[in-house]
Amino acid sequence: MSNSVPPRQKPDDPWRTEGAPRSPSTPPRRRLPAWGWMILAALAVFLITDLVLSLVTAGNTPRISYTEFDRQLDANNISKLYSKGDAIEGQLRKEQTAPEGDGGGKYTKFKTQRPVFADDDLWATLARNKVTVTAAPVVQQRSFLYNLLISLAPVLLLVALWIFIGRRMGRAMAGGGMGGGLGGFGRKAPPKPVVHEEGRRTTFEDVAGIDEVEAELSEVVDFLKRPEAYRALGARMPRGVLLAGPPGTGKTLLARAVAGEADVPFFSASASEFIEMIVGVGAGRVRELFAEARKVAPAIIFIDEIDTIGRARGAAGGVGGHDEREQTLNQILTEMDGFSGSEGVVVIAATNRPDVLDPALTRPGRFDRTVHVSPPDRPGRAAILRIHTRDVPLEDGVDLMRVARTTPGMTGADLANLANEAALLAVKRGKKAVGQSELSEALEKVQLGAERPLVMPREERRRTAYHESGHALLGMLQPGADPVRKITIVPRGRALGVTLSTPDSDRYAYTEEYLRGRIIGALGGMAAEHVVFGVITTGAENDLEQVTNLVRGMVGRWGMSDKVGPLSAIPAESQQPYGLSAAPATLDVVDSEMRRIVDECYGTAQRLLDAHREQLDALASALLEAETLEEAEAYAAAGIARPPKPEG
Repeated sequence: MSNSVPPRQKPDDPWRTEGAPRSPSTPPRRRLPAWGWMILAALAVFLITDLVLSLVTAGNTPRISYTEFDRQLDANNISKLYSKGDAIEGQLRKEQTAPEGDGGGKYTKFKTQRPVFADDDLWATLARNKVTVTAAPVVQQRSFLYNLLISLAPVLLLVALWIFIGRRMGRAMAGGGMGGGLGGFGRKAPPKPVVHEEGRRTTFEDVAGIDEVEAELSEVVDFLKRPEAYRALGARMPRGVLLAGPPGTGKTLLARAVAGEADVPFFSASASEFIEMIVGVGAGRVRELFAEARKVAPAIIFIDEIDTIGRARGAAGGVGGHDEREQTLNQILTEMDGFSGSEGVVVIAATNRPDVLDPALTRPGRFDRTVHVSPPDRPGRAAILRIHTRDVPLEDGVDLMRVARTTPGMTGADLANLANEAALLAVKRGKKAVGQSELSEALEKVQLGAERPLVMPREERRRTAYHESGHALLGMLQPGADPVRKITIVPRGRALGVTLSTPDSDRYAYTEEYLRGRIIGALGGMAAEHVVFGVITTGAENDLEQVTNLVRGMVGRWGMSDKVGPLSAIPAESQQPYGLSAAPATLDVVDSEMRRIVDECYGTAQRLLDAHREQLDALASALLEAETLEEAEAYAAAGIARPPKPEG
């Protein structure tokens, strides 16, 4: 199954819609992006500031040289004069052009400075020419307040433009739910019209592998189709449906299928899209989303990854974005609580972590129905593969059930990726259709990783062959272990070699014997290196991680230790950190029991490899020669009969 979501209709909408009617009243219009407004604002400030400064500069009194002043005085062209110390200000009788050395240009008022060494009889010349010597300055200076306003004008203009742009951006960001983005002020924008997405709607025909979930959600579809039948009997449909399950199981696709099956508008959004740095934006977006859904009810609102904002409150202090997250969650709770049965708006949410959600979110009246979406079983995987290969031409004889049998635990998204990888491989090979070989190689790439062109020294190849043969041989010898599907010493991903073992049928519960067999098989590589070469290398790192996780669960969570007993001493990783749920003495017992089980399994692995050394050597030799052994070849090389496949 694919988890595709409908495209966002507008960049400023935090949600996506499909199946909603187009509003004829408000045609869509193109808006200038935020960076465009910033460039226009900077250009406007530059031009206006330049204009103001040029006007102010144009009124400045020119400063001329004393030589030019003496020339105008001899020509009897000075009418008034004011002096303070050696500084002289004056006014001409007739307008003159200043020399190039004084900047040129015409002037009537001027300023100059009388040199200290000048010995001319200035006062006698002024009296002879009847020049009026004034007691007040000829050039009137601007006041302090005027100068202050002129200097602050560009800054004030920039602030005004910034506030204007902030209001527009805030309204675009918060929509009709709140005001502008600078301090939260600004007018409330009208709700935006939803846009109809052309094309075929997703229905239950596009969903496979989760029939039990489909049956639960069919009630929602029936309610949206026939609400009057439910109201006639006083029945109320759940206001919210929570889809919980691992990633890739098709929760988003299910929500779209419900909307498509009922033929109602579908509003889709990720919870993280509601949260912004500014407190209150998320709550405003939630209000607008629910208002839009009510306008076209009956409708479905889908909120993906709701644990982003729906985590239990009070787990951390109200700092940073925590207040914004809580306000957004509170607004969702308020909107859902305000629903009446006649509104016909159903909220569907999806999460991978239902255990961390706030109890107020999952109580009756809010998300009062939880639907668990699990990975599909074998028939479900085959059905999903058929859906994802509808548009992929397949060769005659391709057995999708065979592929489904070797993919236990895979989700719908994994299977979609598998089909796509097979199609890409067929294109690369120039084929017109996808064959069984492409599906098998695509499965190997998905499960084991891509091959690496790595040239290993002969001794390291030999050690790797024994390492993988140790895994495979112990898997063949352990009763009830998963059959060995493939052994390779071709480097894939981060591994120098890979041994693939998968069950013949899906498993839902594991016995202690099976888990011990898994641990023995995982330790087989390290045990083989120790038995054959007397050394331990770093190649067992991933094996030891698997062993640690398995034995920790056996002792601390699944009650498979007599000393610890039937209690959960180690919580699930999603609940709280390791070590906070039990007393230190209990944790010491857990550690000692983990070590005891691992030591016993490692001793068993070494004894089995010692007892079957000839089969180990034969398997390693065949692996060195062929580099990759398929299931039948591996069992033949080891001289061990493959366990019979279960029926069904």
